[in-house]
Amino acid sequence: MAALLQLLSKQHSGSNRILVENLRKSCTAHPSSYAGPFLTPSRNFLTPPKAFDHRRQNEPGKGFSWRFTSSGPSAPPKTTALGTNVLGDIFRKRQQKGPPQASVSLHTSAADGSRSSPPLQRWQQQQQQQASKCPGSPLKQPIRHCFHIGGHHPASGEKLGTYDGPEITATDMIKAMATYIWPKDDALVRKRVMISLGLLGGAKVLNVCVPFMFKMGVDNLSTLSMDTVPQAAASMTIAVLLGYGIARAGAAGFNELRNAVFARVAQHSIRKIATNVFLHLHNLDLQFHLSKQTGALSKTIDRGSRGINFVLTAMVFNVVPTIFELALVSSILGVKCGAAYAALSMGCVGVYSAYTLAVTQWRTQFRVYMNQAENEAGNKAIDSLINYETVKYFNNEKYEAQRYDNVLKKYEAASLKTSTSLALLNFGQNAIFSVALSAIMVMAANEIAQGRMTVGDLVMVNGLLFQLSIPLGFLGSVYREVRQALLDMRTMFTLMGVESAIQSKVNAPALQVDRNTASIEFRDVSFQYRNSNPIFDKLSFTIPAGKKIAIVGGSGSGKSSMVRLLYRFFEPTSGQILINGQNIREVELYSLRKAIAIVPQDSVLFHDTIRHNIHYGDLSKQQAEVEEAARMADLHGSILRWPKQYDTQVGERGLKLSGGEKQRVAIARAILKNSPILIFDEATSSLDSITEHNILAALARATEHRTSICIAHRLSTVMDADEILVLENGRIGQRGTHEQLLNSGGLYTKLWDTQNRLYNVGTAAKAKKVGSE
Repeated sequence: MAALLQLLSKQHSGSNRILVENLRKSCTAHPSSYAGPFLTPSRNFLTPPKAFDHRRQNEPGKGFSWRFTSSGPSAPPKTTALGTNVLGDIFRKRQQKGPPQASVSLHTSAADGSRSSPPLQRWQQQQQQQASKCPGSPLKQPIRHCFHIGGHHPASGEKLGTYDGPEITATDMIKAMATYIWPKDDALVRKRVMISLGLLGGAKVLNVCVPFMFKMGVDNLSTLSMDTVPQAAASMTIAVLLGYGIARAGAAGFNELRNAVFARVAQHSIRKIATNVFLHLHNLDLQFHLSKQTGALSKTIDRGSRGINFVLTAMVFNVVPTIFELALVSSILGVKCGAAYAALSMGCVGVYSAYTLAVTQWRTQFRVYMNQAENEAGNKAIDSLINYETVKYFNNEKYEAQRYDNVLKKYEAASLKTSTSLALLNFGQNAIFSVALSAIMVMAANEIAQGRMTVGDLVMVNGLLFQLSIPLGFLGSVYREVRQALLDMRTMFTLMGVESAIQSKVNAPALQVDRNTASIEFRDVSFQYRNSNPIFDKLSFTIPAGKKIAIVGGSGSGKSSMVRLLYRFFEPTSGQILINGQNIREVELYSLRKAIAIVPQDSVLFHDTIRHNIHYGDLSKQQAEVEEAARMADLHGSILRWPKQYDTQVGERGLKLSGGEKQRVAIARAILKNSPILIFDEATSSLDSITEHNILAALARATEHRTSICIAHRLSTVMDADEILVLENGRIGQRGTHEQLLNSGGLYTKLWDTQNRLYNVGTAAKAKKVGSE
């Protein structure tokens, strides 16, 4: 839960100060037992949920300094120190305590396929590394190897969201949510909470008054006889019974009004938390998103959000009020009827609670299995539906249905165990309460027989006990649901503990580059994906500013990997990448990616309009500029022929458009971004020959006086490049213009001859077919 405690924005800084203070108090009060997730240096739960990076540095005499950097589209990064001494002191206390006794022993896979050390060994390694550092030197970023597509990630599969830090406890989550319910910087929310608590107190007082009203009414009715004044007694009885009805109605009204007032508090908190989760997911690195399962991720967030909603309401208006009501009823029974009644009622509560806790703890395992089966079912369904056309191509509808049904069988089995165990829990709860109720009723009847209690007292005791049964029954239900909600929340919040492998350094400057200075240099760059052969081996080349460079090579030679390294989606194993002489690892990440525009090989569009998808390249641009970008991409004329023109919906992932239209939308989007560096990764791969010719002319205009990198398989599309780099065996095997490379022979000549031969064969086949017709 601590993962939600990031800096939302300036106006929420008060809540975060409260959190840090609560952490300090918690760790001071329980220095020997605290093992929360907040303080692990490699897992920062205070990471801001924006396109920001948390920064760490070691200051002499101050321990760890946790810093948060906020960067906007135009302003330089702003850095704010938060909890320098507090978090440093806490971390030192944890060091003095010895290695953390983490209850979760997770492993992550290294690049060589081996598994990393468990928490104890990692802690020992961290201490050795920290001891070897000189005071005042910056903490080094942990080296994490890149993961190839499909590789293992700590948050993949059914373990979605897990990480290798200390376990997140229920106390951590509840304490953190309290800062959202009672924010120091939002008086309106605090006022609503106070009004809700006042309405809650009024409802509980009226609830307790109901049995007393009933007692008085029964006692008055029992006094009616031929010797009394019927009118007076009847009037008193009617008044008491009317008060009884008013008290019941008032209690119900207060409860409903309380729910209405608190709804805004709960929904506001949920919105803030959900936004944090969403932003955190966007801050994670590419290796996480390549290995995640979208269906399981969606289910995790959905269940976690519902769990937050329930816990917020239950903790404020059910758990604490129920405990208060139980204590109040027991006290009344003790004062009014005797200590034996109070002892029996409290004993009933104790046995009831112990039984509920034990059985609910046992039932938790079945719910875990249900969640895992539900995640797997969601993955299977989404994967099958996304690949709808592939299923149809091979007539595998029944096969997909069978796979889905097999997963649902697992969910069915787990659900059956959950329902059966729930029936056992409910039966035991009812049996415990019924035994206690019967015993107290027998005691009250005996008191009436001896003349020490009236019939009205019996009615009052019965009413109080049933009044007690309501929160008891609800407490059991709430406990079960809170346990489940916390389980669902823990999965989501542990996901928030997964830290991005790609981060900006402390106070990193913005990249200084424009069209005239956008030179690119790869200097002895080596790189490899996990469990694969090296992609680059000391790769070195320079692209002068304003030049158009083509990169060609066989499949798997690393052309697209080069782009990912330039964007810092991955880090090279060794070597440096420089733009305008600046190491991209030393500059602010936002400014780096702002300086590069790309047309990817697989152009995936948002389920929105054509206008939105083009405008996405730069949301600050005007409609006229959007249309101009569409013209340059040879798309404007096609858009005007559609009924809704720029308001045409493209469908999910752009499926309503042809491959060429999707590619042109992506090109228009990159042109609109107007970055100093343009990258075209097979930008014309889905276009016909006529459209390709038009696009190449448009690209020639777009790349004029701009550094551009064109990755291509079809060599005919890069003949006009200022220089062509041929990737071979992880290095630049050849470089030069098209004519120079053809004359020198080598791989480029082989690729050119092969493509021309295939083209000539295809042309001859078409001519033969036309002649036969």
